[in-house]
Amino acid sequence: MLTHTGDTLVITTLDRLGRSTQNMLAFAEELRGRGAGLRVLNLGGGDVDTATPMGSMLFTIMAALGQMEHEIKRERIVDSIAKRRDAGKDLGRRPRIITDRQILNARHLIERGETAAQVARDLGLSRATSYRREHALSPMPDQVAADDTLTIDDAI
Repeated sequence: MLTHTGDTLVITTLDRLGRSTQNMLAFAEELRGRGAGLRVLNLGGGDVDTATPMGSMLFTIMAALGQMEHEIKRERIVDSIAKRRDAGKDLGRRPRIITDRQILNARHLIERGETAAQVARDLGLSRATSYRREHALSPMPDQVAADDTLTIDDAI
């Protein structure tokens, strides 16, 4: 740590320091042991300086409240995800719909010399997803009509 005796580490919000009370208090104690102070700008409407006994007490209380707030948020998120799953709702962003026609056109572009990476990027897909979708459109050997001749190129 780059602090020296007499230095004061200034942070804007307590949540930037850590998520658990124990970690925040250990960090503040380490600073105090080095002779440095910690100043949090937005605690309780005024500055809190851990170099003073009152500031240290306020810091401890606010760190505990910050951890509690974090845990409550986490519980709400977990509950919300569970409710959405139970209701059959999607989680995350809306799935991107790429039609089979777009995948076939992409295949033709690749056959004409475009790179697979560039074609996939143009479609807004990863190269792996592009390959997977193309493979899903390719007829499997048991889907080929009996009168068709399957070549090695078709199987690859």
